[in-house]
Amino acid sequence: MRILIVDDSVDARTVAKARLSAEGHEIICAEGGQIGLDLAAKENPDLILLDVDMPGMSGFEVCRKLKSNDELHLIPVIFVSGSGDAGDKVIGLDLGAIDYVTKPFDAFELRARVRAALRTKRLQDILRDKALIDPLTELGNRRAFDERLRLEWSRAARYNLQLALIMADIDHFKDINDQYGHQIGDEVLRRISCRLSACLRECDAIYRYGGEEFGTLLPETSLSGAIELAQRLCAQISAEPLQIGNQTLKVSASFGAASNQDVNDPESLVGAADEQLYEAKGDGRNCVRPLINAPVQNQR
Repeated sequence: MRILIVDDSVDARTVAKARLSAEGHEIICAEGGQIGLDLAAKENPDLILLDVDMPGMSGFEVCRKLKSNDELHLIPVIFVSGSGDAGDKVIGLDLGAIDYVTKPFDAFELRARVRAALRTKRLQDILRDKALIDPLTELGNRRAFDERLRLEWSRAARYNLQLALIMADIDHFKDINDQYGHQIGDEVLRRISCRLSACLRECDAIYRYGGEEFGTLLPETSLSGAIELAQRLCAQISAEPLQIGNQTLKVSASFGAASNQDVNDPESLVGAADEQLYEAKGDGRNCVRPLINAPVQNQR
């Protein structure tokens, strides 16, 4: 596990690192609050040991900033302090820390408290992952989509990056369920999710948005780049029938695309892509909206 130690004392960092490295953990050190915040954002540690009394930015202030950050607030924090004052312990725990260790700490006690914190973190991660996965397709679910969209939108806004979204919907899916049954319909969803996933970059993220609809987030991608990808996805799905048991099914999907360059918030991005998707349905399905007549340059 990766542990970040934030402490202005060289001796304290050295001792803590020596104690915890023996447990096989990867240890990262920061000598101040702002450096600690920057490293937390960059390294995404599994646990932070945070000194309370530091010049410039106290450990309490660092913890406040961590817990107010959507990307960092789930990282567990153990406060470390030379003071055993009960009031400080209450403040630390009220800020969201899971434990409070007093210096000079006993090596066995520190390791035990860290092990307990990491066990809790592992269980939280397992539960959170299960809550974010669609059990049928094994893609992220709507909740996972909403979380990733919020993070990617914030990142794009912070660094002035492009962000595109493709919404896809399997055509006539109700007819498939009615004619062949829900087991065949479920297998269609699984097969289509695999075809869609196979065409994406590692940084792209696809989710089962709901029912037979899929949402794909494309970081650092223009609208024309998203449309080009959607055209490939559309062709990929309809190119070859699905052979499921004794049934041969011709399946297609409709696509809509939108970019953060044309909207003001993440909800509007979803709305714009959905609107284009339903335009594609109105155009006869098995197509992509918006339409681009000129050749599309690859901007992905």
